[in-house]
Amino acid sequence: MLSQLRPAIVMVALFTLLLGVAYPLAITGVAQWAFPTQANGSLVRNGEGQVLGSALIGQSFAEARYLHPRPSAAGEGYDASASSGSNLGPLNADLAARIKTDADAIRADTGATAIPADAVTTSASGLDPHISPAYARLQAARVAQARGVDVGVVQQVIDQNTEGALFGFIGQPRVNVMLTNRALDARFPAAS
Repeated sequence: MLSQLRPAIVMVALFTLLLGVAYPLAITGVAQWAFPTQANGSLVRNGEGQVLGSALIGQSFAEARYLHPRPSAAGEGYDASASSGSNLGPLNADLAARIKTDADAIRADTGATAIPADAVTTSASGLDPHISPAYARLQAARVAQARGVDVGVVQQVIDQNTEGALFGFIGQPRVNVMLTNRALDARFPAAS
């Protein structure tokens, strides 16, 4: 029996070291070398090096001078430890009421009659950092008024931060809320 057990133990130990230690260390090393920003979470830092967030995870911006993200169903909003969708179906009364409330607030804020879907619906993870260019444009007037600048200049910043479809055909154009808000802060610093 020991003659059969010894090779099994050796193989478990070997493959544990190979696939549980060596391979992850090698992949981590290659990622750190080839893609250091992405491997470290695509962190967004201010001028002093302080981490403000990640370009990959949505977060709430409530001030009028910022683009607002799409709604989040993750915990109390953008809680990465509670990442998930609401799992409410299209006929659910709670979902319909929340969407109506959000849509009414956006209509009151912007005067728009047509509202992009991502303005009132959550993403599957609840942490999506992007909004549609249409939703970003819908917010441009509010952002411009709050910053005391021309709406056309805010629209330029939004356009400069609009990412196209991957390879030109995969996905939809999108605007990263965190990066666009940072670009707005850089272009129009807040008065102290």
